[in-house]
Parts: sequence; structure tokens; C-alpha cells
Amino acid sequence: MNLENELKYKVDNPIDLDLDDVSWEDKGTKELRHVVRAIIIEGDKLVFVHVDRDDAFGTLSYIETSGGGVEPEEDNREGLKRELKEELGIEVEILAYLGQVRDYYHLINRKNINDYYLVKVTGHGERNLTQDEIKKWHLTDIRLSCAYAESIYKDMVSSKLSLLVSNRELPVLRKAKQVIDKYNLMEGNDE
Repeated sequence: MNLENELKYKVDNPIDLDLDDVSWEDKGTKELRHVVRAIIIEGDKLVFVHVDRDDAFGTLSYIETSGGGVEPEEDNREGLKRELKEELGIEVEILAYLGQVRDYYHLINRKNINDYYLVKVTGHGERNLTQDEIKKWHLTDIRLSCAYAESIYKDMVSSKLSLLVSNRELPVLRKAKQVIDKYNLMEGNDE
């Protein structure tokens, strides 16, 4: 059975975006990566990953949704839960499918197919970060209100990579906010 058919909340008009990389020259795509990502609800906040990196993309500090590549033997549910456990040390309930964003990183010749989900934290445990996540990207988690996260994404235009991340994630955050408001999914969200 398809994961999206099993989820608790249905999303009207899920995100379906194709985004071009306007930051770097297209020199062809050599890698296709299937990625699962989450807008994460914990209490009255959303959980994001804060990244501080210094690599081929530049010296950067920005936020993005947590997630990562789906392994060949995994389905989306397994991949998402594994990635969130590794990166943030959290266990989650998957609430809704928010949609798909296809984007490119021309600098590394890669196309990403990003499937986004809305999830809620159900437990905490140990993180299991890769050496790159620890040493190169200095991943930490950060909890933000929907409005503050949106303002950060709007301001993430100072670097080529943060612009790509913002273009990919701002529409998803707005879709998640619609679902959160429609189903009253956050504590203190009684509007």
C-alpha cells in the first residue's frame, strides 16, 4: 500500500515543483538522489537543522528541514524515520504527505527528488551523525515558530546555496502551515 494513502491527514493540492539551479552553470546531471524531508512539529515549535559549513558551496550558516537520502532497500517511511533518528535523535509519527520538489545542485552535478512529510515528535533518543555531518556541516537542531522560520527562509538569499534551499523549502513550509492550521496540529495553535 502507498504510504500517502495510509497517513492520518490529507493535503489539498500537495506541492509539486520543478526548480532549476539559478546559482551555478548546468554542466549535466551525473547523480539522481531520492530524498525524504520533514517539517517537524514539537509542541508549539517546528524543528529544523541549523547548518554551519565551509566546503565547495562556500562558508555558510543556514537552516533547512531534516532528512536525507533513501537507501535502496527502504521505502519513504523507513528512510524518513531513520534519517530523523540519525540527525536529530527523534522518533516521529508521520502525519501527512506535503508533496514533492525536484531540484538541482549544478555545482555537484546532482538532481534531487525531495518528498516532504509533516511529522510530529513522539520520542527522543541518541543521535547518530555521520563524520561529514559532525565535522563538515556542524549540524545542530533549532526550534522555531512557523512565522520566524518563514522570515529566516525569506532572508536566506546571501549565498548561492542558501538561495537554493530557501527556494525549495519556503513553499513547503507554507503548505505545512496550512495543514497545521486546518487540523490544529500545534500546541497553542487555537486560532
